[in-house]
Amino acid sequence: MLLERLTEIKLTNYTLNVKMHGDIDHHTAKSVRDRIDEAILSNKPRFVILDLSNVDFMDSSGLGLVLGRYTKALDIGAKLIIYNPTRRIKRILEMAGIERIIEIKGDNYDEML
Repeated sequence: MLLERLTEIKLTNYTLNVKMHGDIDHHTAKSVRDRIDEAILSNKPRFVILDLSNVDFMDSSGLGLVLGRYTKALDIGAKLIIYNPTRRIKRILEMAGIERIIEIKGDNYDEML
């Protein structure tokens, strides 16, 4: 199924790890968003990690997905962290000013928590 190829979601020690793949655009954002929201609400993690290391493209729908998951995490008292975006995706996030409200971490997972 396409949705399964776009996201891998795993809960470990109160941390919800969401690894996204491919393009996050208006064709894929809603189904990915719904799947992540379900995992957030059912697991109530302390941290939500959005791993963007395998995302090739993100449009405004992708930015909306990230910002909405930030709000959803705040609603349950969790912290959202963007992890290891590609250079291209990091530039998009920076142009949108997302790094001012959401922490963006590099490739050292141990530094995140």
